[in-house]
Amino acid sequence: MASLSGRQFRAMVKKDIVMELRTKEMIMSMGLYSLLTMVVYFVALSQTGSNFDPRDIAAGLLWLAFIFTSMLGLNRSLVHEKDQGCLEALLLSPVDRPVIFFAKVIGNLIFLLAVEALTIPVFGFLFLQGSSLDIGSMALVPLIMFAGSVGIAGVGTLLATMSVNTSGKDFVLPVLFIPLMYPLLLGAVSATAAAITGGPDAMGGFWIGMAWVVGYDVIMLLASYGLYEFIVGA
Repeated sequence: MASLSGRQFRAMVKKDIVMELRTKEMIMSMGLYSLLTMVVYFVALSQTGSNFDPRDIAAGLLWLAFIFTSMLGLNRSLVHEKDQGCLEALLLSPVDRPVIFFAKVIGNLIFLLAVEALTIPVFGFLFLQGSSLDIGSMALVPLIMFAGSVGIAGVGTLLATMSVNTSGKDFVLPVLFIPLMYPLLLGAVSATAAAITGGPDAMGGFWIGMAWVVGYDVIMLLASYGLYEFIVGA
């Protein structure tokens, strides 16, 4: 039974990846939106005084961009399934609901990480160029990005599944998603800011923020796992 579930899981993840590689719709739209958001931030902050240090708000700007970009991708991933009848076919097939949930989570996580890998270098070029950065602490940024993205993908997949069957899915998802992301943002922004600032004093703040994000991931993934079968069966 476990081997069957594993094959089903791999098949669904492969299907999402192959479909995206063929169309590139979600990666292109998310990537372009994220990059344009970086440009808007840069233009809006370009007239600040010379005493302004972009590192003071860099972490918050970065995570805001990722939150809004992820909503675009989450909506598109489930809308495609709904419009093409794939979601109904999956629900009618002999596949456990948790397998469907975790397959969609992994697919959304992969796409989000790909967009982040594209966005972070551009963000560093625009906002951190010329700043004295601690290379050792900056190497921790991918760690907090991955941990935060796990929470975004897990909670976002559950909420996108709920909203895709509503008439106002483009409005319902942000209304549900953003308040639930608040605890994650607290820890993720704190940890990212500490990594950007660097220094021995900042590392304590990084690990506290990291622990907050990991705790959020565990609690919310377990809650989403437990609720998913009820949501898709409703």
